[in-house]
Amino acid sequence: MNSRIAVFPGSFDPITIGHHDLIDRAAGLFDKLIIAIGVNGQKQSFFPLEKRLQWLQDLYGHRNNISVEAYEGLTVDFCARHQAGWIVRGVRNAMDFEYEKTIAALNRSLENGPETIFLPASPQFSHISSTIVRELVRHGGPYAHLVPLVVTKSTQ
Repeated sequence: MNSRIAVFPGSFDPITIGHHDLIDRAAGLFDKLIIAIGVNGQKQSFFPLEKRLQWLQDLYGHRNNISVEAYEGLTVDFCARHQAGWIVRGVRNAMDFEYEKTIAALNRSLENGPETIFLPASPQFSHISSTIVRELVRHGGPYAHLVPLVVTKSTQ
């Protein structure tokens, strides 16, 4: 496995400025960063997959070392198909860390499982989550300051 290829998985429903910060920081650490939108048939997304893919393409399509893909199934299988030796996860607080640590240990226990790198959220973004943004959108609250402009443009 090429340890310089990393996957940053998530639903990005929607992408927030916290995600944007993490992606920019992670892209500087690896030769290639794949932003992987996980598709879970069991969960109903708020924003359509096509819109989420478009937002990420608009934000990162010009960056040579960043690509955007959707996937179904296990993240470790996606990593194996792309020869990615790393999974990047952002953590906002201790609860995020405990949850992510368990998944990272499981992934690592698999044969040739990828290593997980945790990036702490920048303090100014640690209160932002896609869940909070969806609630604001759903109820007509202000959210433009929490998402990149491409999201605001297409949701108003």
